[in-house]
Amino acid sequence: MKKNVMRILLILGILLVIAGIVWVSYTIYQKATVNIANPVATIEVENYGTIKVELYPDKAPNTVANFIRLANRGFYNGSTFHRTMPDFVIQGGAKGGDTLANTTLSDIYDLEDVLEDKNTFEYLLNEFYDGEFSVGDSSSETISSYAEMRDWIEESEENRSDLDDFLNVEYTIPGEFIANGYNDNNVKHEQGVISMARSDYSYYGYTTEGYNSANCQFFITSADSSSLDGAYAAFGKVTEGMDVVEKIANVEVYYREDEVDEEFEVPEDEDGNQIQSDTPVEQPVITSVSVETYGVDYGIPQVLQAFDISSLFMNQYLQ
Repeated sequence: MKKNVMRILLILGILLVIAGIVWVSYTIYQKATVNIANPVATIEVENYGTIKVELYPDKAPNTVANFIRLANRGFYNGSTFHRTMPDFVIQGGAKGGDTLANTTLSDIYDLEDVLEDKNTFEYLLNEFYDGEFSVGDSSSETISSYAEMRDWIEESEENRSDLDDFLNVEYTIPGEFIANGYNDNNVKHEQGVISMARSDYSYYGYTTEGYNSANCQFFITSADSSSLDGAYAAFGKVTEGMDVVEKIANVEVYYREDEVDEEFEVPEDEDGNQIQSDTPVEQPVITSVSVETYGVDYGIPQVLQAFDISSLFMNQYLQ
């Protein structure tokens, strides 16, 4: 009798082990075969319509993470398409519609979260402040570690306000494209591709700095533009609303670059500043940008300290 019971228990044990192995194998199979949908951005443009864009995190993961972070925190709401060129691109996404304004760390980070996270705080401290952040009434007093920061806050409630500007510093993201040594992004700039705008400092000998200068501005190609392939970080493509892109590309502008000659008088804005070519007379307003991630958290992007070429030239001039 005992032998029969033991035999039954042994068989049940073996069956349970087999069932466990089958369950684990099935779970692994599910994870390996499940198709996670790419994130989809919805760009609403006042008086023009809706543009939907499928993003490609497998091609430009950090660029996608940056765009999603900004979009879903409301950064792009109220910005404009400030540059429009038929059969080429429409460009927009500048901070508050100001093409001279760039993103700051506060656009992607919450200060309270940073002050509670040792790794993030020290990473930003070293990357953006060379390891020392000035506090107090005298610039000679600095914080050079997470522990010092916590001690500073605990010392006095008033000291907390000295850290309010910690995230008030401009950032850029690494350029995820072939010319910058990033070979995983082979997306070509066909019609409807969304890509990151950036600066070009190659004329001054700072090519790499230009490659890594993108922050928030993006463009959408209104026609195939192979001259941009491998030199800009393409990160998605329009799936709906190409008619909207076309309408925006063909809005009335102040003037085109090819109209400029010796006799051309460049128009000025109300402040007396010259208006750039291809600027719409009435800039299409981006009322909102949101991204459906289908439950995937793409995190906070890797960021770099912004290259300030104006200050560089000023310092060289003064020296």
